[in-house]
Amino acid sequence: MNKARGPVWHKKQKDKGLIPKGLRGIDKDAAWGKSNADGWVYGHSSFSLASHKIPVLGCFIWMKNSANEAKRMWLETGFLKNRVDYVAMDSKADDYGLFREMNRQRQMTLITCCRKNMVVSENRQRMHKVMQQPKYKQIYKERAYRVEPMQGLVKDIFELDRCWMRGNKSNRWLFAAMGLTIQMHQLNAYKQNRSTWKIKDEVLG
Repeated sequence: MNKARGPVWHKKQKDKGLIPKGLRGIDKDAAWGKSNADGWVYGHSSFSLASHKIPVLGCFIWMKNSANEAKRMWLETGFLKNRVDYVAMDSKADDYGLFREMNRQRQMTLITCCRKNMVVSENRQRMHKVMQQPKYKQIYKERAYRVEPMQGLVKDIFELDRCWMRGNKSNRWLFAAMGLTIQMHQLNAYKQNRSTWKIKDEVLG
C-alpha cells in the first residue's frame, strides 16, 4: 500500500462526500485499505507478479487499495496458461473455488496458506492436504525470499512510500512505467549473468 499524495480524507467524511473546510489537495480517487504490515492506509495499492525460479518482475501495476488481491491475481495470470505449473500467494488466496478453477481452467496449482480454523468442509480438507505436500510447503517457504522482496525493490528504487501523483489514472500509468523500467534493467542483468536484484544504481544512473 502506498499513501496518497496530500492530506488524508477520513473514511466517514469520504463516505458522505464531505470535504472539511480548508482541506486542500485531497486525492479523491484514493481509497482506504488495511494490511497486517501497514495497518490502515489511505492511498493506492500496487499489485506485482514475480518469477519464482529466476527473480525477475512479471508486472507492477496499480490496484485500488480496497480491491481483492486474490481476484486480481486470477485476472493477471490468465496469460500464463500452459507456461507455468503453479502460482503462489499468501492467505488472501485461501479460497477453494480459486484453487479448483486454477487447476480446472489453467492446469495450475494454487499454492497458498490455508487458515487452520477454515479447514472444515471436505473440499477444503482436500485443498489443505495438497498444501501440506513437502514440495509445495517448500515452494511457499521459498516465496518469502524469492518473490515477496520484489515489490519492496521497486518501492525502494523509486521511493514509493507515498504516491508521486493524485488520481487512479495518473498512478495507473506511473506504476506501469516503474514496472517496465525494472523489467528492462533486470533483463539486461540476466543476459549478462548478473544479479537481477542489484540494479538500483543502474536504474538511477
